Amino acid sequence: MTAQSPLLCVRDLSVSFDLGSAWFGPKKELKAVNGISFDVAPGETLALVGESGCGKTTLGRAIVGLYPLAGGSVTFKGIDLTKGANESQRLARRAIQMIFQDPYGSLNPRMSVAKVIEEPLEIHRLGNKTVRRERCAELIGQVGLPVDALNRYPHQFSGGQRQRIAIARALGPEPDLIIADEPLSALDVSIQSQILNLMTGLKEQRGLAYLFISHDLAAVHHIADRVAVMYLGRIVEIGPRDQVFGAPRHPYTQALLAAVPKLGRGRRARGTVLAGDVPSPLDLPKGCAFHPRCPKAQAICQQTTPDLPPHGGEHAAACHFPD
Repeated sequence: MTAQSPLLCVRDLSVSFDLGSAWFGPKKELKAVNGISFDVAPGETLALVGESGCGKTTLGRAIVGLYPLAGGSVTFKGIDLTKGANESQRLARRAIQMIFQDPYGSLNPRMSVAKVIEEPLEIHRLGNKTVRRERCAELIGQVGLPVDALNRYPHQFSGGQRQRIAIARALGPEPDLIIADEPLSALDVSIQSQILNLMTGLKEQRGLAYLFISHDLAAVHHIADRVAVMYLGRIVEIGPRDQVFGAPRHPYTQALLAAVPKLGRGRRARGTVLAGDVPSPLDLPKGCAFHPRCPKAQAICQQTTPDLPPHGGEHAAACHFPD
């Protein structure tokens, strides 16, 4: 954790989905996010990594208010976003913007690019029409597209160009924090580095903070200051990027890093090899949810759930036997 006052504070955040019940069966509830806490400092990039279905996207959407919370709180610049609704909360939410995974699905195909970028400015009542149009021209240039792109429609652009438009839209309200939900995964490999470099440059120019959600560990290593690893709705390890990548403490993190292909001889580094399948989030194992797949599991792992130290610590792992 940094010495700065946190920009974003997430405490014991939980998100559940009611799946109803079958005939004469019990009601089912999916705990997608289960008691997560972390901070993001001004200008910091915290990367959130883990397998598909671990709850990364749900967590990001819950922070911006797209999913209701089952418990916990989200505080931004000292303002609790989970209680009531007032002008301070509206201004705080304006300072948190989101970039979605699908750059086509996140853009209204019936809107011109100018209208797409201008819409959040209208919603937040920022400037008159002339000022907003000038702002759109400025933003489209900052993401590397020509001004005449404003008169075209999303389907007339490539995937990478559409993601640039989505980034321009997110920049419009002058946010302090951008939640980027898998912003590279829908793009060609040749384009991913361009978008990653664009985001890195914007961070340096504007002092942005990112919550960067991804399963691409190479991209995470490039952009992140700290890394949080999720497994079945919980953070199992969090710490500075170089410590998490260089000396992972949780067996799951070790397995993720060992599974990354290494260039040279077409081999992977030796490391933890996971057995079995990911348990169903509807029927989580007792104790540590990772113990059915963990090569270090012992009796205590089957009975007691290990917790992270308060707020994550400097480099911490939710494991009874961390390395």
